[in-house]
Amino acid sequence: MCRNIRPLFNFEPPATSDEIRRASYQFVKKVSGFNTPSKLNESVFNDTVSRISGVIQIMLNNLETKANPKNRQEEAERAAARSAKRFANSQPSFTRP
Repeated sequence: MCRNIRPLFNFEPPATSDEIRRASYQFVKKVSGFNTPSKLNESVFNDTVSRISGVIQIMLNNLETKANPKNRQEEAERAAARSAKRFANSQPSFTRP
């Protein structure tokens, strides 16, 4: 799955329509293979993003869980810590002369 798509369910505060649209946009980019659609395909691309955004909003509104909502700040800090640990010892694969 696309690395830029983040989980949106069970957060406090809930996902915004902008976050849902960005995730939908990333999904459509991935599925279509277009980084940016041509003028010819732009309306179909944007219509698809809008439709997927609507379906995701419905899904998020109807999903249920017994888990406590996640805190966005805590999740961001955990992700930053994982990233720092993952890339702490990484060296460039090449050196410049």
